[in-house]
Amino acid sequence: MKKLFFSILTFTCAQLAAQDAIRYQTPPKDIYDLVMAKPTPGVSFDSKGEWMLIMERSPMPGIDELAQPELRIAGLRINPNNFSPSRGGFSTALLLKNIKTGIETTITGLPKNLKADNFQWSPKEDKISFTQTSNTGVDLYVIDVKTKNAAKLNKAIVNTVMGGAYDWIDNNTILYKAVNKPLTALASKPVAPGGPVVQQNLGKVAASRTYQDLIKNPYDETLFEFYATTQLIRNLNGMESKIGSPAIYANVNPSPDKKYLLIERIDKPFSYLVPAGGFNSTMLITDITGKQIKQLAKLPSNELAPTGFDNVLNAPRRYSWYDNDPATVSWIEPLDSGIMKKKMDFHDAAYTLSAPFSGAPVLVARSEMRMYGISDVAKDMIFITEGSQAKQKRKLSNVNPSTGFADVLYNRSTNDAYNDPGTPVTEKNRYGVETIKLINGNSMYMRGNGASTKGDLPFLNVFNIKTKETTALWRCEEPYYESVSAIVDYDKLLVITNRQSQEEQPNYYLKDLKNKTAKAITAFPDPQPGLRGITKQKITYKRKDGIDLAADLYVPKGYDAAKDGPLPVIMWAYPREFKSAADASQIRGSKYTFTRVGYGSVIFWATQGYAIMDNTEFPIVGEGDKKPNDNFVDQLQWSAQAAIDKISDMGIGDRNRVAVGGHSYGAFMTANLLAHGSLFKAGIARSGAYNRTLTPFGFQNEERTYWEAPDLYFNMSPFSFADKIKTPLLMIHGEADNNPGTFPIQSERLYNAIKGHGGTVRFVLLPFESHGYAAKENILHMLWEEDQWLNKYVK
Repeated sequence: MKKLFFSILTFTCAQLAAQDAIRYQTPPKDIYDLVMAKPTPGVSFDSKGEWMLIMERSPMPGIDELAQPELRIAGLRINPNNFSPSRGGFSTALLLKNIKTGIETTITGLPKNLKADNFQWSPKEDKISFTQTSNTGVDLYVIDVKTKNAAKLNKAIVNTVMGGAYDWIDNNTILYKAVNKPLTALASKPVAPGGPVVQQNLGKVAASRTYQDLIKNPYDETLFEFYATTQLIRNLNGMESKIGSPAIYANVNPSPDKKYLLIERIDKPFSYLVPAGGFNSTMLITDITGKQIKQLAKLPSNELAPTGFDNVLNAPRRYSWYDNDPATVSWIEPLDSGIMKKKMDFHDAAYTLSAPFSGAPVLVARSEMRMYGISDVAKDMIFITEGSQAKQKRKLSNVNPSTGFADVLYNRSTNDAYNDPGTPVTEKNRYGVETIKLINGNSMYMRGNGASTKGDLPFLNVFNIKTKETTALWRCEEPYYESVSAIVDYDKLLVITNRQSQEEQPNYYLKDLKNKTAKAITAFPDPQPGLRGITKQKITYKRKDGIDLAADLYVPKGYDAAKDGPLPVIMWAYPREFKSAADASQIRGSKYTFTRVGYGSVIFWATQGYAIMDNTEFPIVGEGDKKPNDNFVDQLQWSAQAAIDKISDMGIGDRNRVAVGGHSYGAFMTANLLAHGSLFKAGIARSGAYNRTLTPFGFQNEERTYWEAPDLYFNMSPFSFADKIKTPLLMIHGEADNNPGTFPIQSERLYNAIKGHGGTVRFVLLPFESHGYAAKENILHMLWEEDQWLNKYVK
């Protein structure tokens, strides 16, 4: 009783102070137990369906872990003590399970305080490799599946700062990036700078979006170069040999025959405007010993990339190896100087160059829209993917490089979920590379979500490349949500599926599709039994312009609308843009999924007497020449009104006690709803951007710049209407937000603006948190803040 009184007193006092330093608090026990539940393990299968690696996931870290030293440079978050990313989840326990016998075996030789990541099966799948992260470095371990023993492989410390930790070359050889110099070789930071930081532009158009954690001064450049420079190492059964010279390797990809390396090397000068992935770089090919064979291109900084979603840097891009050739590299080049608005029959072209790389590049295909990818499927069969982000279009074509003939396999709206054909199923080819599985040379397996008017019902189909006919092999049956995770035997149609229902937690099954039998291969327990009894349904309704909407409705255990009456409501949403009203009206998601909640969910409050409208649809539609954002605020209001009317008409929700909330763009939505109406009793906005002039070169799916559409930027910014926000608003933001555009200053300035006009607002800045939150103390406190706010202003 004393603890409850202290919490209420602390919260009440906080309303009176302009700023407040309070101790960490915890939410009600029901919510606390749910958020602290042990995570369900992850799994990884070999391609034969014989072995399964079970990976226990790490719980939430403590705030002390997030408080460890961290470098934030070049768009990266680096642990300065171990040459690795400073944030991320790990596996803390490992088990091997034989799928046929069901026997689980512990693995010997694992390091103490296991923090494993980056798992890979060896080419023969009799070994499993992983990285182990400690406070002083990253090591590479290999598990022998037969002996169930793990052993450390490396002597040189592995460097994972730039990602792409390692690759198997053959069943006994691994290639990885190693630390180049010890920490003692790092230059000390000067006590005083040698001069000012100067940037200049000499007449070139160099617009860039708003990025976080960029290089800011010469010492940042020194730090980036020191931590990102690596030495390539080839490790044969524990024997290490160096490959080439140290450099900043953005990407290192072995050719399918493992005789060559395709390398992207970052070059100076480093940019102060874009992250490391957009720095100047050189594409080159070396042999497996590191000897340079061919320089393919010098790529300029992304600073020079034009704005607009379908515009690209006027330079080659997407270098990769063909999957089914020994050593053929492919890439894409713009034919329109990177500017899509230019009137041209073809905007992109794909080229290839084969070993020994001494000939001229070969043109293999051209595309009418922007080309996204090129994949060799078989002899005289190249798949080209192209599309338009602005028009929300995607096309897949089968190109015969010998004749140049392109046969369109599909051409669809990316938001047309009902007609999504799915994704081709892959298998390892003779080089051990995952490539599209062909049946009789002319068909391929396709798996997808299976969106329909009944919700998602995943499928496995066969698509005939020549006739474009689809044959259904299997589809999830109601009342389950079940999807194919892997195909074990294509001839026998043995697959591994993940199945769940409203009452049955997700588990894996070995399924015989021909004989229609299934055998459970995991029995993971219910991680959150406190949620059982909460009921879920997919509700549908229509807004004033005729667009069909939907939401996932959750009500408390034992609730009866006739006896218990209307409940307070929490509505959680994230707006999406559409170019078609028909696409916007489609049903998405499934009513048959098992209810589980992560830290960011609002379903927690179904245990506290609230009705929850989760995934509430807020489509922003602009058909034809109209842009979705041309009447953004109006469409938000229409969707909100329709949702409130629906829950009220059902007798479940009290229209006078509704809260709205969202994260990121959902927070932006929330602040706009409160600035332009009085439909809600309270709002919760987490890690949002509220002043669009701070993201002047475009945001979300808006490609117009501030200077092209200043009125739009003003009217879409809730900051412009802060004087109108009188509905109580709880704002939460991570102090170290790393998402482009959502700087913490966005929340700081909106809070000050609302406060300056006498509004009711509370601003919580979570120490050390990024755009997504991680620390246990911060997450529990966030939930406490939300619970207090909802109870005070809604319930």
